[in-house]
Amino acid sequence: MCRSSSDSEMVASTKSTLNGTLEEVLDIENNMAQWVLNPPDPPSMLRQVVDTIKDTLLPHPNPNAFSSLRNQPFSKRAFALLQDLFPILASFQNYNAQKFKCDFMAGLTLAIFAIPQCMGNATLAQLSPEYGLYTGIVPPLIYALLASSREIVIGPGSVDSLLLSSMIQTLKVPIHDSITYTQLVFTVTFFAGIFQVAFGLFRFGFLVEYLSQATIVGFLAAAAVGIGLQQLKGLFGIVNFTNKTALFSVVKSVWASFKNQSEWHPYNFIIGFSFLCFILFTRFLGKRNKKLIWLSHVAPLFSVIVSSVIAYKINVHEHQMKDYRVEVLGPIKGGSLNPSSLYQLTFDSKVVGHLIRIGLTIAVISLTGSIAVGRSFASLRGRSIDPNREVVSLGIMNIVGSLTSCYVASGSLSRTAVNYNAGSETMVSNIVMALTVLMSLKFLTGLLYFTPKAILAAIILSAVPGLIDLNKAREIWKVDKMDFLACAGAFLGVLFASAEIGLAIGITISFAKIIIISIQPAIAVVGRLPGTDAFGDVEQYPMAVNIPGVLIVSLKSAWLCFANANLVEERYLLIVHNNMIGLTNIDTAGIASLVELNKNLTSRGVKLAIANPRWHVIHKLRLANFVSKIEGRVFLSVGEAIDACLGTKMVPV
Repeated sequence: MCRSSSDSEMVASTKSTLNGTLEEVLDIENNMAQWVLNPPDPPSMLRQVVDTIKDTLLPHPNPNAFSSLRNQPFSKRAFALLQDLFPILASFQNYNAQKFKCDFMAGLTLAIFAIPQCMGNATLAQLSPEYGLYTGIVPPLIYALLASSREIVIGPGSVDSLLLSSMIQTLKVPIHDSITYTQLVFTVTFFAGIFQVAFGLFRFGFLVEYLSQATIVGFLAAAAVGIGLQQLKGLFGIVNFTNKTALFSVVKSVWASFKNQSEWHPYNFIIGFSFLCFILFTRFLGKRNKKLIWLSHVAPLFSVIVSSVIAYKINVHEHQMKDYRVEVLGPIKGGSLNPSSLYQLTFDSKVVGHLIRIGLTIAVISLTGSIAVGRSFASLRGRSIDPNREVVSLGIMNIVGSLTSCYVASGSLSRTAVNYNAGSETMVSNIVMALTVLMSLKFLTGLLYFTPKAILAAIILSAVPGLIDLNKAREIWKVDKMDFLACAGAFLGVLFASAEIGLAIGITISFAKIIIISIQPAIAVVGRLPGTDAFGDVEQYPMAVNIPGVLIVSLKSAWLCFANANLVEERYLLIVHNNMIGLTNIDTAGIASLVELNKNLTSRGVKLAIANPRWHVIHKLRLANFVSKIEGRVFLSVGEAIDACLGTKMVPV
């Protein structure tokens, strides 16, 4: 009897609990409509703008970063601050003789590889070779102290050099006024550094992302072709050659030179082409056998030495340089540190606007390549970099470089790969490379007098294939045809017009793609996936089941706005059942189209419902009194809306 009484009490207790739970569920369900219809007001436009600026411009410090140092001696706190300012100090905490040996050998290998590259890129920028060596000294030293990356190798780049020569030539032609041209190069470098520092300090590094990967692939490929075409002058020893990079201009210049046999030198082609094949062959051997990769590293310098001996033997009997059968560099300034170029910066009002524009373009291109290189090689060692710090470091080194006879420097993919393969541990390898280049500039420049121009052209040409990524272009074509259109537009624009036009075409197509996708008025018919409460596009999920008596449609565009409102309204008028739509944002034109759509559907006896609208959408619909016009048919989920429209339950509004 006691057991029976106890069982009755347990049943009564269970029923009471179930009733309470059911009441709670019903209360929640009854309140769900209010959750959707009566949310708090979204932040105002002013607040959104202020929050965006704060998130973009202000850093996000780690509150615990220095908390452990509060009770430490002043010396430790000072050293922690120095480590924050100069990250290279942090890498010295566990530094030892073995790591220094790795860095030292990597630095020497880099110098052997970089010296001829620096001179070659300087000639590509229409500058004397010593400016390439200057750029291989000061910027790497500054970057090594300031940057968070331990892998990037800094120096003059072929793409930056090509951009300088092709964009500045519209102001002054180098061959006619080399002094003024050099001053313009330093000034552009200064402005590029200013922009880069501003991007980093104000956290505007995201601007680089506006250059889509497809645009960069096309731009670099066309730049590589342009670099190769420009090297035909040195490879063939052509006397009169165009400074333009457009394909037609270069082909016309080459053809004119071949018609006039006296304007080119066969010896240059024989030497240049032979050593080009040699460099490419050593690179091929290095890829096939990692033990022979050192051959590809020393091949450029070996080619310079051997070709210089050959040029000396051929030209030794000629008394004047103009009579040489092999064109050589001639005298190169050296014997001292980088001379100051502070007073060579020019801010003439006639050209300063153009120089600022060129500086901005080169700053963005330089940042894009450098950050990509840094991220790639840091990930190989399980490390990460601070993009904003990298951007500031690049900017500071270019500002200082512009004051010390350097032109634009950036992260080099080929030299960074050499540094990585040589076993570098820290940025000390950059320092060793810079000091080795300095010693070469001070003591060995006299030996470079007979270096053939054709060999520098061959060294630059050997780097061209690395800039053309056919596999990536093929992948872009396979994945996204609009992205490939941006890639092709950038490629053709740079190849047949100029770097600026090519970039503009690529960026324009990329933005057009974003606009088209974001406002395209496509409408998806939605069905329930079998065995689940999930819903999906019936075209994407053919197994999705349509609900009898209800047709669920979804607007694929995130915006219902003036650009697509009328087209959306026309397409919705084809619907003759109950409707649910999901939006993320809306404007006044979109609201007007919904009002008109509701009128047309109501006249046909069709009800319009909205499922799970976003915060800003429901706020604007309430302000426009549209919710009352559809009799409060706004639901938290598609499933709830279906149940309500089928009459199984009605959510009060």
